[in-house]
Amino acid sequence: MPTKPAVKLVDGAHCTVVGGTHVGKSGTATDIKTSKTGHVTITVVQKDGVRFKTLAKNVVVSGNANKA
Repeated sequence: MPTKPAVKLVDGAHCTVVGGTHVGKSGTATDIKTSKTGHVTITVVQKDGVRFKTLAKNVVVSGNANKA
């Protein structure tokens, strides 16, 4: 049975970390890059300005970026 397509991870999208070191943290996704090995990494900026890097597979997108 096909699953519902996931919301695409784009710059400025709000996301929540569900796996890895930063479980439970959330913020805005920025700096989306694909490594030589094919893993997608992102920088998450929290509301208080704290930044951390994580793998995209460890996040769930909870909202799209604001469209200007």
